[in-house]
Amino acid sequence: MIFRNQNFKLALISIIATFSILAAMPKVRVFISNPIIRLDSSLGGYVLNLFGGKLVLDLSELKKGLDLQGGIRVVMGADMSKIQDSEKDAALESAKEVISRRVNLLGVTEAYVATSKVGEEYRIIVEIPGVENVTDAVKLIGQTAQLSYKVLKPGIEWKEENFQELLFDVESWEETGLTGADMIGADVVTGQQGDIQTQGKPQIRLRFNSEGRKRFEEIAKNNINKPIGLFLDDEYPLSAPIVDPDLAKGLTDDPVISGNFTFESAKNLSIQIRAGALPVPVRVLEQETIGATLGDDSVQRSFFAAFIGIILVIVFLIFRYGKLGILASISLIIYSAVVLTIYKIVPVVLTLPGIAGFILSIGMATDANVLIFERIREELYWGKPKDIAFHLGFDRAWNSIRDSNISSIITSFILFQLGSGPVKGFALTLGIGIVVSLFTSIFVVRNFIEVLNFHKDKVAE
Repeated sequence: MIFRNQNFKLALISIIATFSILAAMPKVRVFISNPIIRLDSSLGGYVLNLFGGKLVLDLSELKKGLDLQGGIRVVMGADMSKIQDSEKDAALESAKEVISRRVNLLGVTEAYVATSKVGEEYRIIVEIPGVENVTDAVKLIGQTAQLSYKVLKPGIEWKEENFQELLFDVESWEETGLTGADMIGADVVTGQQGDIQTQGKPQIRLRFNSEGRKRFEEIAKNNINKPIGLFLDDEYPLSAPIVDPDLAKGLTDDPVISGNFTFESAKNLSIQIRAGALPVPVRVLEQETIGATLGDDSVQRSFFAAFIGIILVIVFLIFRYGKLGILASISLIIYSAVVLTIYKIVPVVLTLPGIAGFILSIGMATDANVLIFERIREELYWGKPKDIAFHLGFDRAWNSIRDSNISSIITSFILFQLGSGPVKGFALTLGIGIVVSLFTSIFVVRNFIEVLNFHKDKVAE
């Protein structure tokens, strides 16, 4: 099989290592000027547009948390006056999830969103690193926006020529009682076969809960060939699709909004609909700009400390284990590059505790190699041939390596699930480091040794 081919494994490791090193390194200018060669380019800091721009990998820099680069902090109060006591906690949690989606859908993936209760007041706390303008950030969050469905008031005649005028005339519309709280989501779909006008064209599918679906069906039946307006905050119109006559028979599937959409415009509208589905109104109680409490100097010192740690570990491995130590050191460099690449791809928002988790994982990445190498030494001491000692060293050390790493991964998972803010950052970086260390310590080192036939040479004693 191809995965048993040593050359294939070595090629796979080389590809992963090369990509990771290029992805992990910061942008470095390459400038050469002489009579023979003139080059002015750069390495690292890449932004990859894949599949025609549908997937963008931003490898330009590591994402930093609030303590490293500053940002804004907004505290919002949730209006629970119309929510039953038994449902208030669920409504607050739902509002938190909607606000989290709203920020994430707009590209701010580093936001921290949490809930709190102060007396009888329910609050949502949002922290967004890297944003200095509080006003713009609050606008992104949409602190009071709530999606509502409206119809034209009785006596107002709708005509195609006065559609735009009516759409922006708030006084022409009335509430239906259907809001974003009745929605599950909104997706971009393509028109089904059988309808020449919409086949293959982007549409927006509205997904309601059971009660919301009944309400929408009733509203649609009463407004055939008339618009139903989707408004944010009672005044900002998102869309006003015309009700299809076929809906007089009732809904057979989730309703869709069709029109002259491109996939991009349909996606943007679906995001706005989803982002506006707040189950309760919220208002801003506090807003402030937070300066970086630690800043670039702390980041540089932390990564310098990590670099020094790697160098010391490499020196120890080479001094203690000779040729095997050199291979373990190479795997440690690959490990560091792979971890930093994963941080950029996910992306992981680095806080100072997160950097501490990365530094801690560097030391843990060598544990497996130490256990394996010491086990090989024991097998040699007991008189086993070198190739057998090599295989037994890996095989018999695996149980200890597996159990210790699984227990650490479980601990990281619990910290990530139950922790918040910096604790989650520490748990995430530590967990990623542990998983990658298993790959580099077992797969990479073992295949290096087999390809180079080190197990048939003299093992460090």
